[in-house]
This record gives sequence, C-alpha cells and structure tokens, in this order.
Amino acid sequence: MFNHSLRLNFSRLSVLLAASAALAQSPPAGPNVVLIIADDLGYAETGCYGQKKIRTPHIDRLAAEGLRFTQFYSGSPVCAPTRCTLMTGQHTGHAEIRANREIQPEGQHPISAGAITLAEALQARGYATAGIGKWGLGPPGSHGAPEKQGFDLFFGYNCQRAAHNYYPTYLWENDRKIPLNNPEFPSRQEFPADADPNDPAAYQRYRGNEYAPDLMVARGLEFIRANRERPFFLYVALPIPHMALQVPEDSLKEYAGAFPETPYLGGKGYLPHRTPRAAYAAMVSRLDRYVGQIVGLLQELQLEERTLVLFTSDNGPTHNGGTDSAFFNSTGPLRGLKGSVYEGGVRVPLIARWPGRITAGKVTEHVAAMWDMLPTLCEITGAETPPGIDGISFAPTLLGKGGQKEHEYLYWEYPGGGGQQAVRVGNFKAVRQNLLRGQKRTELYNLENDVGEQHDIAADHPEVVKRMERIMREARRPSAVFEFAPLDKEAS
Repeated sequence: MFNHSLRLNFSRLSVLLAASAALAQSPPAGPNVVLIIADDLGYAETGCYGQKKIRTPHIDRLAAEGLRFTQFYSGSPVCAPTRCTLMTGQHTGHAEIRANREIQPEGQHPISAGAITLAEALQARGYATAGIGKWGLGPPGSHGAPEKQGFDLFFGYNCQRAAHNYYPTYLWENDRKIPLNNPEFPSRQEFPADADPNDPAAYQRYRGNEYAPDLMVARGLEFIRANRERPFFLYVALPIPHMALQVPEDSLKEYAGAFPETPYLGGKGYLPHRTPRAAYAAMVSRLDRYVGQIVGLLQELQLEERTLVLFTSDNGPTHNGGTDSAFFNSTGPLRGLKGSVYEGGVRVPLIARWPGRITAGKVTEHVAAMWDMLPTLCEITGAETPPGIDGISFAPTLLGKGGQKEHEYLYWEYPGGGGQQAVRVGNFKAVRQNLLRGQKRTELYNLENDVGEQHDIAADHPEVVKRMERIMREARRPSAVFEFAPLDKEAS
C-alpha cells in the first residue's frame, strides 16, 4: 500500500500531466489573474466596508467597479495556515499547515513536495506565475519554497518573522538573496529610557532607506509588463498593515495631526512609533496606493478586460505592536481580532473586479472561504482542479450565473490561543474556546441577527449543538505535525 506521501506525489503528478496534455491541445485562453492579499487587514478597515478614518479610494473604486463579498472568510485567524488553505484548497481540518510554526534560522514549516498548489495548477495551464510579498510556507531551500511550488518568480520575504521589519537587509528572489541598502536592526525593541518620546529624531533608528513593500510592488509591475502578451497569475501577498509600525514619511504626512496620539514605546511588541495611529492609517492607505498602481498599470496596458483582480486579507486585525483596532473600529460589528475564530478574526474583505464579466457595483452575501480560491481560479482559467480539496468554486457568483453550489459547513481549527474550533452551518456558528485548557463547552450564535456573537443560544438549540459537535469531530483528521490533543483523542 502507498503511504500518504507517495499518494500525494502520485496525485500531484497525475494532475500536472493531465493539465500539460490538455495544454498541448488547447493553449491557455483564460484571463490574467491578480490576487492581492493584505496582511492583518480588518473587515472594516476600508471605506467600502465602513471605515470612516482611513482613506482607501482605490480599494473603494475596485468595489464600485466590481463585486463585494460581505461573508467571505479567511482560512485561519493567523498567517501561515490561511496561506496554506489558499494555495491547497483545504480547510484547517485537512490542511498541512494549521498554525504558525517557525523554522530556524529562517522560515516556517513547509508544505509538502506532493502538495498541488494554486500556482502549480495555473503554471501547468500555461500561465506565467509570480509570487510577490510574503510566503511563510517553507524555508529557503526546502521543498516548500515558492519557486518549488509553482512560481516562476518569487520576490519578497520567505519568512514571516523577517516580514516584521519593512526595512530588511535583504529580500529573496527565488533562491537568491537580494541585498538592500538598509541598516540591520531588530524588529522588536523598546524605546530607550534616556530618549525623548516626543522627539521625532529619536525614532529615526527604526527606519531604513529601502521600504520593502515599495520594492515588491515595483517587481510585480515589472512582471505584468513582461507578460502582457500571455496569460499570467500574479499573487501579491503584501506584508502590510501587519506590524511593525513603519511607513515612509510621504504616507505618514497624509495623517499628520489627524488623531489624538500617545507615543507607542514598544511595550506590546514590535517597534516604537511617535504617532502610532497616524502610522497605522498611513500603512493602510499605502496599501491602497499599491492597489491603485496595479490597477492603473492594467488600464495603461489595456489589460483590464482580460484581468480578474481579487483583493482580500489573510485574517482579522492585530491587537499588539501599537495598533488601536478599537479606535479605528477595525472589525465593525464583529467580535474578536487576529488569533480568534470569532467573526472578527476570520471574516475578511473580498472584492472581485473584471470589467465586462463581473457586474459593477454589486454586493453578494454568498458564504465562501479562502479554500474556495483554488477551485474558483481553476474553473475560470481552465486549469485542472486538484482532487480531494474542500473548496467549492464561487465562479458562478462572480459571473452572475446560476448553479452556485453552497458549503454544507465551514470549518476552522487553531491550536493557538488556548485551542479553538469553529463551524458555520447556514446562519449558525458554533465556537469552542480553551480546548487545550480542558474546556469543551460549545457556544452557539445565530449570525443572521447576532453577527457580533454576543448571545450564546446553545441552551436553546441542543439539536443544532449536537450537529455542530458531530461536524467538529468528522471534518478533520489528526496531523502528526500540528498535534491538537483534545481533538486528536476524539478521533482515535
């Protein structure tokens, strides 16, 4: 009998060979795809999702010219597992990566050589593929490195830890280090006790000369220009507005004096900043500027009608490093932040724009999740959809067609934050907290009239709770790498 690894490799080879054979008979004629994923951007941190204090005109325009989802979910409340669900189409009950696990000296636990990624599926279809920004799914030189997982070009941070400093000393281009003109300094430090926290000059030590996100977007624009005559897939995994609070002066000036400020001195991690609220707003607006640059180039090259642009976030907003999610109302009415399986940790924006194919100015309540991206983009591009995935294509919703299939349920598990589990079925959402601390009580919420998850109605619906708990047992399989003892014991 084949072991699991051999089965994965056999499946991967079969899919890629089938796709290559189809390509030989039918050259790719699908659209270009630009998938932009922000880092820790909250559900309500852009204007089109209700933000009042931060300006995001380009993202708002994207929504006005496309389709805005109100019930789209990340794959996990933290970075690496969400990116795994995106790339492999499996939720965290089946995904290879279920938490952030660090590899020293650089990188995170790798996805396997046998995994079939979204990039590989599109590459086999004949697409030029580029990953720009933050990876987090395998260290340099490992089988999980992006250039070994379907990307012709990768440029950015391989490692999530390195991405905590936006003025690094180097970035990766595939397997090669590209040195930058920045001084070396740690991304976590406290403000010196002998310095004046109100003196702007005292914060210069937390800046460099080359802002990594600027370089990444520039490389992404180069990729678009170089591949304008053929179908391309551009995955732009921007590392902002994740901490640390670092942004060039031209963006910071846009919010000078806009908010009441107290200098952040580094007590809750990452780097100090004299005006933390202005810095955070400026980072979100700079993210918005990047979106405008990408869409503007597509317009300049007359590629708009041939390009599907998607914009989303990897999880909810953070709660440390000087951020103030309460001040910005970053999750709107939703409960929880990054690291939580409540709605604020996993419900994220999704905007899709494709002039001539997606009706402008529409809003959909279709319930979808990050693991649906792979089958959706495979369907739209004509690529081979890998077998054994959890995702369901939402292409019919994008294109305004009938026949949209719905999920029986959405499932999340996260061994961090005390151990958490969640299931959504229809408008019911079940949540378990502190599983690693011996608790197994199931909370139940009706999102139709309680999107803020304030009223636990488990006692009123014992049959619904029973069904949810059954799904919690059956929707997962144990992972030898990401052990989750209370849940693994149920499966034994």
